[in-house]
Amino acid sequence: MNTALSPTIALTLDLIRQPSVTPFDADCQRIMIDRLTAIGFTIERMRFGDVDNFWARRGTTGPLFAFAGHTDVVPTGPVERWSVPPFEPSIENGILTGRGAADMKGSLAAMVVACERFVAAHPNHKGSIAFLITADEEGVATDGTVKVVETLEARQEKITWCLVGEPSSTTLVGDVIKNGRRGSLGGVLTVRGRQGHVAYPHLASNPIHNLAPALTELVNEVWDEGNAFFPATSFQVSNINAGTGANNVIPGELQAVFNFRFSTELTESILRQRTEAILDKHGLDYHIDWKLSGHPFLTAEGDLVSAAVNSIRRITGRETTLSTTGGTSDGRFIAPTGAQVLELGPVNKTIHQVNECVAVADLDTLTALYEDILLQLLAS
Repeated sequence: MNTALSPTIALTLDLIRQPSVTPFDADCQRIMIDRLTAIGFTIERMRFGDVDNFWARRGTTGPLFAFAGHTDVVPTGPVERWSVPPFEPSIENGILTGRGAADMKGSLAAMVVACERFVAAHPNHKGSIAFLITADEEGVATDGTVKVVETLEARQEKITWCLVGEPSSTTLVGDVIKNGRRGSLGGVLTVRGRQGHVAYPHLASNPIHNLAPALTELVNEVWDEGNAFFPATSFQVSNINAGTGANNVIPGELQAVFNFRFSTELTESILRQRTEAILDKHGLDYHIDWKLSGHPFLTAEGDLVSAAVNSIRRITGRETTLSTTGGTSDGRFIAPTGAQVLELGPVNKTIHQVNECVAVADLDTLTALYEDILLQLLAS
């Protein structure tokens, strides 16, 4: 190991070298487990389906502070477009490039090193520290954090504070932290018509034409106005498919894929009811397969938010912005347990892209932030 590298950067490099494309962990969790075991964590491996997860805990009493994150990464995309092999990380001019550098192996390394430093200084800290780590965040997310949380809930093991290492920052590390996320409700809409010849439309029923007025109404509907913490709920169509490929055949069926990103002003059931009411009004013969990916959640205030804001101000000298924008995260599975949930991680500018990268200095700053948050909440 290059002794010039900080412990956080050295561990980040080790983790990136593992080709842990979702839902496979490669060897990331073993690397983390070895480090955590050495500082007194008890490890519980939890495998569900083909997914490796682990729950690590140091301490048996409350309050319980948990770091949450994922070792899986998205596919690399065209390897030839990378400036370096994506699983052979490189540092040049203070920038670390490699798949998972920002999302989120850098955060995982910062969490581990922050804990090592905190435990060394406070071996008899208050309460407990835990890690909830999955390899199923970037995929379908059915056998990862959601299953671990179900296990913890079944035995009444309650998380007080949860810090998720998702890349929340926009320009500078700590400039934005996520104190909530919008809900995500998807649907696959099938509209049934009657196939026929385009020259004889009176003998057919065109599902494209039938849907068009209803779709216009759905697109223009004001679902809510949002609130102080969330933007207004949005409705977006991502795919529409119909037709046989021939230009003289009226299709017999149309399929449209859509998604709501919704605020705490609405519920899943209200969105479903209002959507179906619009479709019913237009007399469509249809069916919707609904899928709820997560309810909206919000940690408006509390010890965790205060600790994070204070740490960012003290260590970086900047004021942070609380935000609920962006996609979903595994925080959506943890927040319903009653835990305060916050996301704080590196700059997200290159996540999921070719040449994903992060500033080396940012990961060392992130380590200091995590350690300082632990100091505020659990120092003995």
